[in-house]
Amino acid sequence: MTKRIGNKDEAQHRGKAEKKDIKRTNKAREVIKQAIAKAKYRNQIKNQPMEMSLPPA
Repeated sequence: MTKRIGNKDEAQHRGKAEKKDIKRTNKAREVIKQAIAKAKYRNQIKNQPMEMSLPPA
C-alpha cells in the first residue's frame, strides 16, 4: 500500500509535541493568509479593478 500524505496511521504515531507544533504552524500560516487577504481589499477603490488599486510591490 502506498503512503498517502494524510495517512491516518502516520498521524496516530505522532507525539504530543509534534501535534502541537503542527497546529501552531497551521494557525500561523492561516493568520498570514488572512492578513494578505485583508491587505488586498483594505485599500481597494470602488469600481476599479484590483490591479490598479494595489500599491507597487
